[in-house]
Amino acid sequence: MGTNLLKNSNWDSLFFLLLAFLLCFYTYPFSSKTIMAAQDAPKSIYDFSVKDISGNDVSLSEYCGKVVLIVNVASKCGLTQSNYKELNVLYEKYKNQGFEILAFPCNQFAGQEPGSNEEIQDVVCTMFKAEFPIFDKVEVNGKNTVPLYKFLKSEKGGYFGDAIKWNFTKFLVDKEGKVVERYAPTTSPLKIEKDIQNLLGSA
Repeated sequence: MGTNLLKNSNWDSLFFLLLAFLLCFYTYPFSSKTIMAAQDAPKSIYDFSVKDISGNDVSLSEYCGKVVLIVNVASKCGLTQSNYKELNVLYEKYKNQGFEILAFPCNQFAGQEPGSNEEIQDVVCTMFKAEFPIFDKVEVNGKNTVPLYKFLKSEKGGYFGDAIKWNFTKFLVDKEGKVVERYAPTTSPLKIEKDIQNLLGSA
């Protein structure tokens, strides 16, 4: 009887050893993939390329070392006049200190940016006198959200979910390309001037 118990014990030990090996074998590749995916995940806005208003590819690594304000804009919104006016003030004041504004037209909110890229550029430059870069029209919500905005929203969610709520939502990015703050559409650009100064080191 003692021999049988010993044999059973050995078989039990062998079974659990084999089970542990199989679990390890199947788990390890998954873990490796997870680790690799984490390593491949974007770390900053510098990992993205976008298209400018003329359709040319632009790597956001070009803005490395700068404080960046990213804004989804529209030409026919009730917030348009005041936002462009104040964005122009900020850009003129801090562009030589390492500050940049990146504007992304978007027509997802009440169809308030309906024009072609050429029409948008003409309106922005002539009517609103914007000198900061204007990029290709994008989608910031839904299945066609551009990768940059997926990243921005994952880094800084808003109230009642991560979705962009309206035109002129703003993301402030530090000199390392990290998203440090998100502002609601109704937050006027001049109200975030202090935050910009702090990141520039000019406060």
